[in-house]
Amino acid sequence: MKVNTTKRLATVKEYYFSRKLKEIAQMQAEGKSIINLGIGSPDLPPPPKVIQRLSESALGLTANKYQSYVGIPELRNAIASWYKEKYSVSLDEQSEILPLLGSKEGIMHLSMSFLEQGDQVLVPNPGYPTYAAAANLAGASILEYKLNEKNNWQPDFDELALQDLSKVKLMWVNYPHMPSGKAASQALFSNLITFGLKHNILICHDNPYSFVRNEKPMSILSIENAKECAIELNSLSKSHHMAGWRVGMMLGKKEFIQAALKFKSNMDSGMYRPIQEAAIEALKTDQEWHTIQNETYSNRAIVAKEILEIIGCTVSENQVGMFVWGKVEGDLSKVNAFEISDQILNQTGVFVTPGGIFGSQGNNYLRISLCNSLETFQKAKSLILSINITS
Repeated sequence: MKVNTTKRLATVKEYYFSRKLKEIAQMQAEGKSIINLGIGSPDLPPPPKVIQRLSESALGLTANKYQSYVGIPELRNAIASWYKEKYSVSLDEQSEILPLLGSKEGIMHLSMSFLEQGDQVLVPNPGYPTYAAAANLAGASILEYKLNEKNNWQPDFDELALQDLSKVKLMWVNYPHMPSGKAASQALFSNLITFGLKHNILICHDNPYSFVRNEKPMSILSIENAKECAIELNSLSKSHHMAGWRVGMMLGKKEFIQAALKFKSNMDSGMYRPIQEAAIEALKTDQEWHTIQNETYSNRAIVAKEILEIIGCTVSENQVGMFVWGKVEGDLSKVNAFEISDQILNQTGVFVTPGGIFGSQGNNYLRISLCNSLETFQKAKSLILSINITS
């Protein structure tokens, strides 16, 4: 018996990291030692009180019941307080906050709620591959906007204005930017809001990295009139080391939230209550904890930069977030970054991410995740010192 899959599945490929992890697992099964510097999966634990709260809540009599699609009121209140304190953004906890089972899921909720065949979506190149995949699954067409180091990894609004934007419904943006590490700025966010209002485009800001190696967390919703054309996704995955817990949030105007809720309510049955209660505890975390985590990440980033420089990359200063992004220079710049990554993996057992997975604008870049111990980074560095990458 053969059952054909839908045409929409033909528009997307299996996620690169999904395929690469299978390859790495096979190498490990063959007895090879692998150091994975590619995946942004935090190796550090959440704050101790968060784990304690989860354990205590899991013993409650109501812990295992179905939960509301919009989260418990206490969680929405905690998110509102967090946004007010950290981002200077006021949110109505009843209508402008939607807890999610991870912000990646929110990308799909928004795409399925607002996009259909004939619509276009502005997607950054380089950028998170899920933006394009979700748009394709929703039946929309991708309109890439190119980012580059010369323009500080920001959209060229003059160039965008020359294009036919009449069919564009959404624009995906992500600052601090992944993979380049470009930080957000008030000027950039103001330009995005002006652009969205002028062209009737919903600006979807994905904001999971604002607390990592970054002294000034920012939300696009802090800009005047932002709620009229912008919606934000955020997450505790990176900021509080809770990636596997799947705690995200969507924030914005009531009408946008309600549209996404229609789709979401048909896709899940609410978040496990103990996780919601642990998330409340996480949102109370003091700045000292974040400072300590960022010191750890910054020390790792020093060695990650050294590794990229040994390979033959230059690393720009003032990067923030959970990764270090390096540009391949010299003779190696003629080599596809995928090939460089594979050579390093095969010769040393060290995996670094080829920038091309984020779009053609990343073809001459490599990315290293900071989610390994300092000792592991030092070991990777010593291994890479011994190899010869051919052009």
